Amino acid sequence: MVEQIILDVRDLIIEFHTELGVVRAVEQVDFQLKKGKILGIAGESGCGKSVTALSIMRLLPKPVSRIVQGKALFNGQNIFNLPVKDMHHIRGKKISMIFQEPMTALNPVHSIGKQMIEIYKLHFSELPFGEMTTAAVKMLEKVSISDPDKVMKKYPHQLSGGMRQRVMIAMSLACEPDILIADEPTTALDVTVQAQILDLIKSLQRESEMSVILITHDLGVIAENCDDIVVMYAGRIAEKAEVATLFKHPKHPYTKGLLTSIPSLAKESKTRLPTIKGNVPSLLDMPEGCRFASRCPLVEDICRKTVPLERNVGRNHTAACHLVDT
Repeated sequence: MVEQIILDVRDLIIEFHTELGVVRAVEQVDFQLKKGKILGIAGESGCGKSVTALSIMRLLPKPVSRIVQGKALFNGQNIFNLPVKDMHHIRGKKISMIFQEPMTALNPVHSIGKQMIEIYKLHFSELPFGEMTTAAVKMLEKVSISDPDKVMKKYPHQLSGGMRQRVMIAMSLACEPDILIADEPTTALDVTVQAQILDLIKSLQRESEMSVILITHDLGVIAENCDDIVVMYAGRIAEKAEVATLFKHPKHPYTKGLLTSIPSLAKESKTRLPTIKGNVPSLLDMPEGCRFASRCPLVEDICRKTVPLERNVGRNHTAACHLVDT
């Protein structure tokens, strides 16, 4: 059975104009999101995960940022070429996003109810106000918020971090979107609440058969929740594969380093955790060849001189490395 591709991102390049010069935050990024599946995008802070997500939503800051080239095909239609008016109908209704920090994403001067109802006013303006209110309450119930009528009257600062994140999820799913982008949805939440939020997203995804892009730096989260994975490093894709394949047979030295550095109960207690030596190169001063070369334990001359391109290293498995074995 051929799996349907609902979102196809091709050759994406994004630049930012800063006081220090032009910065390429994302370069030659390609990936596909399958219908009804969860795609995890992993990598260190600053690797381009969130910028890629914001580009899909057409929410990159203007005029400092620019999509230099690339396509984002949503059901075959290039989002980047759509008029602003048409994008308003897609953003929130067809493709929705949960942002990193709910306290800054929610408006502090409006009640939760007003912000929930605003979504229905925007996308379902023909509904009577009473039906909008009922729909908002039902959506809060769906994300396991107790006493939703009371929560509707509260303001963001009156809710806990976990509750605010549930409200964000309710707002994101109010229009039953085809795609949900969750950008670090458990940031700053304690471990128990993190698990609850991730379980909630996964159960809602199964129930509605929507597709999800889950952005995180936590490979454990991806292992438990995702079907496919994209590993990014310094604005480029290092490796792509199905989750089970990548965790069993990682090919890129960066991916291997990430997996090796995960704490394990099987390791002897009080032993030093393996780390990836060095630092991510500055976007203002990228090396000529492979961006991971300065930290790679296998580096050779070709790595320092030539940019490695993604190549097939297995079934539905690619890696951008000169030295990777197939």
